[in-house]
Amino acid sequence: MTTVFPRLGIIGAGRMGGALLRGVLAAGVTTPDAVCFSCARAESRQRLAQQTRARALADNAQVVAESEAVVLAVKPQVAGAVLREIAPVWTRDRLLISVVAGLRLASLEGMLGGSARLVRAMPNTPCLVGAGITAYCTNAQVRAEDVQVVERLFGAVGDCLAVQEAWLDAVTGLSGSGPAYVAVFVEALTDGGVQVGLPREVAYRLALQTVKGTVALLQQTGQHPAQLKDMVASPGGTTMAGLHALEQGAFRAAVMNAVVAATARAQQLGQLPETK
Repeated sequence: MTTVFPRLGIIGAGRMGGALLRGVLAAGVTTPDAVCFSCARAESRQRLAQQTRARALADNAQVVAESEAVVLAVKPQVAGAVLREIAPVWTRDRLLISVVAGLRLASLEGMLGGSARLVRAMPNTPCLVGAGITAYCTNAQVRAEDVQVVERLFGAVGDCLAVQEAWLDAVTGLSGSGPAYVAVFVEALTDGGVQVGLPREVAYRLALQTVKGTVALLQQTGQHPAQLKDMVASPGGTTMAGLHALEQGAFRAAVMNAVVAATARAQQLGQLPETK
């Protein structure tokens, strides 16, 4: 049986928080009258309220007071201040879902108490178009119906999966930051086409659909990426020449290093005094 979706509050309804708000409304998971939100800029609050018909509030504590489940979607550097603001009105009958990079469950428990029901999640920016992926973990106080709420929330903007908290910083480095890596690759692929004589609009269209089609092929066939690479790369052919050039540029090592560096930064953010 599906749990009735709770009254939802979003603190920090910026790009990600706004995407979650639009997603749950578009999917019919909840209705505008059951959602309230806050964000730092008054203009942004007014614009999002007009777009979604959800209630905009200037007070974060009021968002908590009027909600049964609260999404915390603020920047890591201000998360501590926001948590101190809402802690006096927090009660154990509420569920907190944090999408703040690096902010550990233990830090949340320290601010809101050990009895608080807490979820830590890492969505990524394709959530803006309903094609995201979110990994999440929970503390011991979270109930089965809370997990249903989490999966319906993030399922409205893409896919989601439960993971160990120890993996969340690595998730941040891979899928959280990954859209930027993919965008740089598409840009580079396009520039390569321009370098060999293609008009930029033609090169961009070819690059974009090539990435999109390759992802679809991998998903639908279940092939390992190495199998698909071998399908395309004939002995002594054009693809092998291109792959050799990528290896000379340490392409795979550079991508791996990007994930490692972003993971390390997520770990550092978790140590910032403002987030404790």
